[in-house]
Amino acid sequence: MSTWLSNAWYVAAWDREVDSRPLARTICGVPMMFYRKLDRGIVAMRDACPHRLLPLSMGLREGDSIRCRYHGLKLGPDGVAEEMPLRSEKANKGICAEVFAVVERYRFVWVWVGEKEKADPALIPDLWPCSAKGWRFDGGYFEIASDYRLAVDNLMDLTHETYVHTGSIGQPEILHAPIETFVKGEQVFVRRWMPGVEAPPFWAEALRKQGQVDRWQICQFMLPCAVIIDVGVAPVGAGATVEQHDQGVRGFVIDVMTPQDETSHHYFWGMARNFDIDDDGFTARFRQQQGGVFLQDKEVLEARQRAIEANPHMKLSAYNIDEGGTRARQIIARAIKVQRQQPETEGAAK
Repeated sequence: MSTWLSNAWYVAAWDREVDSRPLARTICGVPMMFYRKLDRGIVAMRDACPHRLLPLSMGLREGDSIRCRYHGLKLGPDGVAEEMPLRSEKANKGICAEVFAVVERYRFVWVWVGEKEKADPALIPDLWPCSAKGWRFDGGYFEIASDYRLAVDNLMDLTHETYVHTGSIGQPEILHAPIETFVKGEQVFVRRWMPGVEAPPFWAEALRKQGQVDRWQICQFMLPCAVIIDVGVAPVGAGATVEQHDQGVRGFVIDVMTPQDETSHHYFWGMARNFDIDDDGFTARFRQQQGGVFLQDKEVLEARQRAIEANPHMKLSAYNIDEGGTRARQIIARAIKVQRQQPETEGAAK
């Protein structure tokens, strides 16, 4: 049994990744390919020709259609056969490739991997800072060879920053700040408030001054697998609190994980910020810097996955700092259990 929700929206790509040339990507164990039609709308289709199963991502675009490069079967954007390998043979409309519901939102391409009848765009996680006025959002992508839930663990426990991200966003005060963890519905929050600390290098540059600041980190987990982290600093005395903190510089670290298979996932990362929003050079430099930070996480996550596989007799331990990740895993597990107990919609995609 899979370890992820099937009736859910998952990020398949950044908007900039999908163009006229097909993009191949495995989502929740399903090989898919994505391309843009002439009107810039996106097609999401199973990456297997219904004839001899050659990946359609190797095919040739013809208008809004795709032609298999093996024997020439031509499929429309709805997946239905338009031309057979023998041009004299009438197209059999019963020959189809599976297509998937797809939506563009928050700079991401979202695909629904379960029953099409349940593909409600309202269920897409609310990543409001990515499209709100007065905010600037950009980021990148990594393929990570680990269970996607290990990334959830990592993002819901920022204590690791002190050791994994020394020199950028980590600082010893993170270890000493009290942690508050709570659940609202199917969301998990982990809050950390650090008053009167020295601004770490990145935040000092963002604030454009050194000295003591009040710093906050608020992690928020949302199904099926998104974590946004409200972060920032404000000068001491500016009036910032853990509940209200727009006095300094603020950002939302955006993390969306999409399972590829049981031991690997697609990691889409970035930051939405409310400072230097018109500075394109800063955006590019920061994306590169943030990518370097997340490469450190990638190294740790992949090493953890190898260690889990090498030590099958051992289980993960959970300390107080792990409560956020533990609660998030519980919510994922409950949602999967509920979904398995529900009968499939008649005529749903298999």
